[in-house]
Formats: sequence, C-alpha cells, structure tokens
Amino acid sequence: MWLDRQALVIGQEGCDALRRSRVAVIGIGGVGGAAAEALCRCGIGDLLVMDHDRVDDTNRNRQLLATAETVGRRKVVVLGERLRAINPDCRVEERDCFLDADTLPELLAWRPDYVVDCIDTVTSKLALIEGCQGAGVPLVCCLGTGNRLDPTQFHLGDLYDTGGCGDPLARVMRSLCRKRGIERLEVVYSTAPVIRPPEGFADDSPQGRHSPGSVSFVPPVAGYTLASLVVRRLLGLPC
Repeated sequence: MWLDRQALVIGQEGCDALRRSRVAVIGIGGVGGAAAEALCRCGIGDLLVMDHDRVDDTNRNRQLLATAETVGRRKVVVLGERLRAINPDCRVEERDCFLDADTLPELLAWRPDYVVDCIDTVTSKLALIEGCQGAGVPLVCCLGTGNRLDPTQFHLGDLYDTGGCGDPLARVMRSLCRKRGIERLEVVYSTAPVIRPPEGFADDSPQGRHSPGSVSFVPPVAGYTLASLVVRRLLGLPC
C-alpha cells in the first residue's frame, strides 16, 4: 500500500482517520500549494482548494504547481490535476474564486474538519478567521513568509505571541484581530530576519510598493509546517 511508510508512524488507524477527514486550503501559492500537496500525500480523503489566480511565470521559482508548461493556467485546475495524480482516491474540490462574504458560506457549508489559511489579503484573512471561529471550525493561519532566506525559523504559536518577530503582516493582524475581539488564533510565523530589497530595485505596483521577495526553499517549509499541525490535530497528537 502506498501509505505503508506513514502507517509505521501513525498506525493504520491514523491513516484511516485521515482518509475520513475534510480539509480546506485557502490560497494555493508557495505556501498553500505545498500544504495542500502534503495533506494529499498524507491521505486526506477530501480536500477543498480555493484560489482565483493563474500560474504566473514569476511563480516558477517557488510554487510546486508552477512549471513552464502550466504558466497561464488556472491554479486550482493545475493543483487539482496534481493532487489526483498523487492520490486518485482523494476527492478534490476546486473553487476558482476569492474568499469573501459571498464565498465564505459556501466554504463553511462544505463542512471542513480543518481550514488552512494561506491568503495574502488582510480583509479576506479576517473574514475567514471570523467565519471559522463563529462556526466553530478549527483554523490555522500562515503569516508572512516573504523577504526571508532562513527556513529553519518557522514556529507554531498564538498570534499574540508574535510581537518582535519583525513581520509586518503579524503586526497588522494583531491590531485588527484585537479590535474585533478575536482572543486566540493559531498561526505559523517566522522569526527569521526580514531582508529589504536592494536600493533602486524597480517598483512593481502603482503605489510604488514591492511584491515580497521569495525563494524556493522558504514558503514550502511554512506549508509543510501547516500540514503537520493539521494532521496532528486531526489525530489528537501533541503539537
């Protein structure tokens, strides 16, 4: 059996429990794509993947689903094909949309056992957090992974314990979640030094802001850390 090596670690009962589990991964870039693939390789029975983007040429340096052949294709379609090729028995639900007030109820109606937040947009992250916590759906969020070179400094913890990590997204999320009365939030975050773009590096947005720099070996580690937490939570194991 293809999961025999995994059964040596978590037992056949653990493998069976994962096969009965439903997990949603929202945002399938460098972090979310790795998380979704890791969950699929663990034998999760039902996976929902949500994103509203196409594979861009700049994704090839770090995203598992990005190749010269997949550039221009819808990310959820490419990832769905990849996940089914890994585990044909995995029931993959592809949602080619943004997470917003209209699509959140559809996600919750899917009745996930766990939700993995890999969204870049703050407003969508907040909507997902409030929606999941209001519905009692377990959720883990990923904070910033860009502009870093050290993949060994990712940690699991609570959002309000991330002060001093140097992550602008963590700072914004702490402030906004506190204002909304969100008391606890499990997150994956990095304490690695943030690297600033070189002087004179061309801006790539009308607001004069840079897209975060990224390398092949940092975002996937965050994704694997997220997947590890979800699997251990589903099996009732310590994290």
